[in-house]
Amino acid sequence: MSGLIKSSLARKVVMALSGLFLVVFLTQHFVINFTSVIAPETFNEWSHFMGYNPLVQFVLQPILIGGVVIHFIMGFVLEIQNKKARGIGYAKYNGGANAPWTSRNMIITGAVVLAFLGLHFYDFWVHEMDYKYVSGLAEDPTRYHEETVEKFAPFWRTVIYVISFVLLSMHLWHGFNSSFQTMGVNNKYSPAIKTITKLFSVIIPLGFIFIALYHHLNPITH
Repeated sequence: MSGLIKSSLARKVVMALSGLFLVVFLTQHFVINFTSVIAPETFNEWSHFMGYNPLVQFVLQPILIGGVVIHFIMGFVLEIQNKKARGIGYAKYNGGANAPWTSRNMIITGAVVLAFLGLHFYDFWVHEMDYKYVSGLAEDPTRYHEETVEKFAPFWRTVIYVISFVLLSMHLWHGFNSSFQTMGVNNKYSPAIKTITKLFSVIIPLGFIFIALYHHLNPITH
């Protein structure tokens, strides 16, 4: 039993650390994407740098993909482990009386976010790999803004992005603050950390929703 507890704690720590790492990436991703609204030339410059810098492409990008894989694998493993641990003792579980919906359904919001990441990778990463390594097109540092706006032209894709960011917000609402608790952060700064994580969980997804809607409503006309 002691080994099981230690194993479970280790998985939670790994998931918390990978989650915090992904929050850093999410922040950086938002800052760059927001420039596509307020400064398209800057967006092109930063996107070109991220797309062609060897350190980003061959070191940071694999680490990011690894972080995503580890975070979601640990999430699914812990969910299965928790269900086995509950056994019949939770047969009379009373939903929201025991825990908020976001806490009880992290696996659902996480699975939807994972599916969204699949679409996002297809829309941008796969396209980028094809552009640079398959089609062999000439390097064009000014193409990124137009390509991004065109991705949000279809109504259905914009709706998927909006729904996914709402679910991301719900996932972050519980998960971000829980990561600090898992890491043992419990001191006088805990209330401030909780407030900051809640604000982040709302503001950043809303920012991404704004970007998607802005580009959908402001298409490029040739």
